[in-house]
Amino acid sequence: MWAGLINKSLLIAVVASLWSPQVPAQRFRRPFIEQNSPPATEVVIARWHFGTNGRIGHMGWSHNYPSSDQNFNEFIDNATGIDIESASYRIVELGSPEVFDYPFAYVSEPGEMALTDQEVINFREFIERGGFVLMDDFDGVAQLENMRTEVLRVFPDRPLLAVTTDHQVFNIHFNLNDLERMSPYVPGERIVYFGMRNDNGELALAAGYNNDLANFWDWYDEARYPLEPAADAFRLGINFVVWAMTH
Repeated sequence: MWAGLINKSLLIAVVASLWSPQVPAQRFRRPFIEQNSPPATEVVIARWHFGTNGRIGHMGWSHNYPSSDQNFNEFIDNATGIDIESASYRIVELGSPEVFDYPFAYVSEPGEMALTDQEVINFREFIERGGFVLMDDFDGVAQLENMRTEVLRVFPDRPLLAVTTDHQVFNIHFNLNDLERMSPYVPGERIVYFGMRNDNGELALAAGYNNDLANFWDWYDEARYPLEPAADAFRLGINFVVWAMTH
C-alpha cells in the first residue's frame, strides 16, 4: 500500500466537523473573497488560508472558491449518508484556534505555501489531534519541492510516502483503482498521491501531485471536461472525506 520513502513528495487535505456558531460572518481579506457562515451540519469542509510566497499572487489558496466547495458538498450529500449541505464550507485561518474546529481540511496550491511559525505549530497539532488534510492543485518539480519543504517543517520526523491505489482510501466508498482518466485534463504527467501517517499509522495527509480536483469539481457542469474524469474527481474526494470520518 505504501510504496517506499519518496525524496520529493508531499501530501494533503480538507475538512469536517460541527459548526462553531460563535464565529461571525465576515468578508475575507481580499474584497472579492466572501467568508461563509455554514449551516449546523455534521460536516463542514474547511478551506485553509495560509502564508504564501507570492508565486501565484498570494491567492492560490482560494482557487475555485466557492463553486468547487459548493459542488463537492452537493455530491457528498447525494452519494453518502453524511449530513452535509452545499453551504457546509468555511475559510479558516491556519494560524488561528478555529482550525481545530474542522477536522477535515482542504489545501489549494501548496506549491505557493510559506507557513508562519504559528501555522507550522497548528498544522502539526491538527494532525496530532486526528485531523485530515487534503492537498490539491500542484504540479512541476518546483511546486512539489516547495510542498515537500513546508510539510517537512511541520513533520521533520515523518517520511512522505507514495500511496498506491491498492490502499483502502481509494476504495473505502467508491472503487477507484485507476486515476489515469483524470490525467489528460490536468498539468504534468502521471497523477501521484503522497501521504503521511499519524501516530496511529493511519493516512492523515494526502497530496495529489499533478492533479487538480477542484477544477473538476468547479467546472463539471460547464462541459469543460468529459463526464467520467469529473466523476472520478468527485469519487476520489468523497473517499478522502469518508476515510477522514472513519479513521
